[in-house]
Amino acid sequence: MSMIKKVVLAYSGGLDTSVILKWLRDTYQCEVVTFTADLGQGEELDPARQKALQFGIRPENIFIDDLREEFTRDFVFPMFRANAVYEGEYLLGTSIARPLIAKRLIEIANQTGADAIAHGATGKGNDQVRFELGAYALKPGIKIIAPWREWDLLSREKLLAYAEQAGISIEMKHKQGGSPYSMDANLLHISYEGRHLEDPAAEAEEEMWRWTVSPEKAPDAAEYVDLEFTRGDLVAINGQRQKAHELLARLNELGGKHGIGRLDLVENRYVGMKSRGCYETPGGTILLKAHRAIESLTLDREVAHLKDDLMPRYASIIYNGYWWSPERYALQALIDATQQHVNGNVRIKLYKGNVIIAGRASAADSLFDSTIATFEDDAGAYDQKDAAGFIKLNALRLRIAANLQARGKR
Repeated sequence: MSMIKKVVLAYSGGLDTSVILKWLRDTYQCEVVTFTADLGQGEELDPARQKALQFGIRPENIFIDDLREEFTRDFVFPMFRANAVYEGEYLLGTSIARPLIAKRLIEIANQTGADAIAHGATGKGNDQVRFELGAYALKPGIKIIAPWREWDLLSREKLLAYAEQAGISIEMKHKQGGSPYSMDANLLHISYEGRHLEDPAAEAEEEMWRWTVSPEKAPDAAEYVDLEFTRGDLVAINGQRQKAHELLARLNELGGKHGIGRLDLVENRYVGMKSRGCYETPGGTILLKAHRAIESLTLDREVAHLKDDLMPRYASIIYNGYWWSPERYALQALIDATQQHVNGNVRIKLYKGNVIIAGRASAADSLFDSTIATFEDDAGAYDQKDAAGFIKLNALRLRIAANLQARGKR
């Protein structure tokens, strides 16, 4: 332990990382640098600075970085070009933030001469894997401290008791007692785990949700929204062009207002266990539906099907922490190549938890040809007789097998 001279801690200013900060100084007797990422979690970050100062961290060792634009532009949007969904439902809101945090931890370690980084991920979860795979990919010789794998504070109640003993303030304690939910938030989502949710049969408490109204309480009138895409990325909402993170924040507002994006999921963690979590991803839910809508108009059939074949693998790569891996780079290059003609506009209707496609158009890149697809007279644009030969050729193997079976040879 004495070999660690300086460590960069991923520090939120919340309960877990405040306990870790004190524990690092007491256990390793080392200098601590704190790094707090603004990923659009919607919280005031200055308290993290004040808490770090209260713990005796020198001002020059406190890093609070606004990463909202980089997060959305370089991580969220590339992921949504792939339409990535893990296990059919999860939009990877926590997973996609970890490689950026790992990247910045390593940058700060290099800048400050630190020989280690530390994080607050537990030994049961996926985040330890994501942080550490990212760190090792970017700096193979870095030392990593994971307190949850070393200390004996292995329950929320023990952590709360330690915090009270150390004089660390405890926010968001449930009004009926017990430990607070374990929560993670960024511009893409907010997640909830623990406490009441550890019983998979129990419905999530309505008071838990923070970003979305319940569909029952959403407005009775639908709202139409126009989205514009360029090369697969959202570039404007209702004709207004903004930075990537501003667009995502606006989608969150719209989706939350209409009760869109709630998810109650039992997922298969990378470490082997099943885990129940609840998620709010209002903007991402809208973005996924609209992106698929514009792709349906502009992507070649076989390219679209290839993307769908590859998507589960791409989603697992992100979920399992391999953002900085050769396979992710290779898949990303292929995915991005498919997006060159994904340009156009999608009109969506938001209504009581639903995202409904109300129209799509692409002046330059639409592959929809109404003269061929029409149910009216197509003036010879499509010769329906051609279908007979196509069907017979594709039926040939089926007919041969059926004939064998009829003769009792199968």
